[in-house]
Amino acid sequence: MEPQRNDDDGYTAIVPLLVAQPNIRPESTHHYHSISGSTSFFKTCFNGLNALSGVGILSIPFALSSGGWLSLVLFFLIAGSTFYTALLIQRCMDMDPSIRSYPDIGYRAFGSSGRTFVSIAMNVELYLVATGFLILEGDNLNNLLPNMDLQIGGLVITGRQSFILIVGLIMLPTVLLNNMSILSYISATGVAASFILFGSILWTGAFDGVGFQEKGTVLNWKGIPTAVSLYAFCYCAHPVFPTLYTSMRNQKKFSKVMLICFVVCTMSYASMAILGYLMFGSKVQSQITLNLPTKKISSRVAIYTTLVNPFAKYALMVTPIVSALENRFMTLPSKGVSTLIRTGLVLSTIIVALAIPFFEYLMALVGAFLSVTASVILPCLCFLKISGIYRRFGFESVVLWGIVLIGIVVLVVGTYTAMQEIIVHLVG
Repeated sequence: MEPQRNDDDGYTAIVPLLVAQPNIRPESTHHYHSISGSTSFFKTCFNGLNALSGVGILSIPFALSSGGWLSLVLFFLIAGSTFYTALLIQRCMDMDPSIRSYPDIGYRAFGSSGRTFVSIAMNVELYLVATGFLILEGDNLNNLLPNMDLQIGGLVITGRQSFILIVGLIMLPTVLLNNMSILSYISATGVAASFILFGSILWTGAFDGVGFQEKGTVLNWKGIPTAVSLYAFCYCAHPVFPTLYTSMRNQKKFSKVMLICFVVCTMSYASMAILGYLMFGSKVQSQITLNLPTKKISSRVAIYTTLVNPFAKYALMVTPIVSALENRFMTLPSKGVSTLIRTGLVLSTIIVALAIPFFEYLMALVGAFLSVTASVILPCLCFLKISGIYRRFGFESVVLWGIVLIGIVVLVVGTYTAMQEIIVHLVG
């Protein structure tokens, strides 16, 4: 299926690709009649799991290490809150059949400014996640193949930098493709990859001499902001949920789909966090694969699984940004201008990855500033506005305003902490 453009945002173009759903075509207008898709209950569950299971599983042991064992309480609170906000998105769509995408919800609640804000927040989030893919690839390839420094004239390029550059250039042709449907099916391997990764790390701990002897700390107040930000990053799939909903054959079962997806992903995230923390304690790195002994077969399976996934998903992450830029700067279709835009975008992510090669703090920034905004604050505010319950005092309105307030606190504190860590590491 060819991605279809939306004149107001680029995200609509990619959502069907992210969920591998060829039967629902986004329209180019704000309002149109809602229709049911042809996707079965179980395939929607798979698509939801694919959307929720991402690279956050690599950093969640580091998150637990940052906050200590008691921070798991905050993790489950975030999981519960984001499950509730996912249901709020469904309720918003039920109240207005014209809503088909996340920007549509922003438009219905706050007009054109709401649609623009939602689109910008999502595209910035996708841009930083794509940049994180490059950092992830560079870190893990450097771990597998150390001492690969390059010297060009008087310029020395470290192994990590050279791998980021090489991987970025390898990914460039996938971004230049106009038909991304084949990549959408490749990206569906993300669910299987998460389970393979978990199984490989469990095998490493149980049978390859690492063990589970680390005790960790009960609570680390200083690391709580980083922990909460990384926990929030694990639940940043809310922009995909409207398309999951419209793609379903029986939309009344969407809440059950969400329940299954959140329970399975929450258990897998929590299991990986506990497993990694018991294996490596406070020494666990930003990506747990960096702690694994590279000579063991199970470790190599885990690392190779980690390396393959971003190659399929990188293009999917940047395509909506490309669509938005092309809609903004191209009055007439031009292959040359399109190629220039796509190449420039990829090169910019390479530059950012080289300049800020701190995976954990970049993902913490995404989690605190963007994921909290898109997955916690915006669903509550949009539902309050669309439903009109902000006008009256009641239990649910109190709960919603409470979640918004807590979300704003996490956003401010988490963003400040992540930016501070990035600046400290850049200066240091």
